[in-house]
Amino acid sequence: MAESPPIRLPRVLREGDDAAAVDVLQEYFTRKLVKTGYLRTGALWDAWDPSGRRHDDRDVITADDLVAVTLLSVEVPAQGALFLLGDKRAELAALLREVGDDRDLAGEAEPLTEDSPVRRLEAALTEIHGIGRTTASKLIARKRPRLYPIYDRTVGLQLGTAVAHVEPIRVALRANDGELHRRLIDLREQAGLDDSVPALRILHVLAWMQGKKYVPRS
Repeated sequence: MAESPPIRLPRVLREGDDAAAVDVLQEYFTRKLVKTGYLRTGALWDAWDPSGRRHDDRDVITADDLVAVTLLSVEVPAQGALFLLGDKRAELAALLREVGDDRDLAGEAEPLTEDSPVRRLEAALTEIHGIGRTTASKLIARKRPRLYPIYDRTVGLQLGTAVAHVEPIRVALRANDGELHRRLIDLREQAGLDDSVPALRILHVLAWMQGKKYVPRS
């Protein structure tokens, strides 16, 4: 018997409507906005690496990371940036090393409790001036995009994860022998996106676009 997911799936996933889901992804990632003639800044987030050092800097918060989060409509205030790049730099780097290499959240067999390295990293970030839950999640997702799901209010409301976000998504991705994870990867391929866009981002975008009232053309 199939397990019930611990999150509220976006409508296109609940209804198994691949054509609609692909349309949502293409609208977000590949179609230019009518008002500006440019892609959404969020469409640039996943592969954005102006210095070419993103992989080398995987265990340290950099100035590039502070710019990157602005592509997802958040900003780190000056005092917070000084702590990230200065006083807290070594502490956060140690936590990132403890988190380990980036890997799929669906592959994490054990619960991510408050004592898990990635959750302690989240806690350390939110102690810094001007960094709340949303900004912290985007900074962590910048460093470990396959492992850590981005949180914002819109997505939390759509997925029903406003109270707890990371662990319910992990459980949902692993349910039914990883069915949801595989589906997200398949939708990514159907939409013509490359593997710089992880499964977590596919879920995030489907939920976010639904929260913004986008109606698929398909």
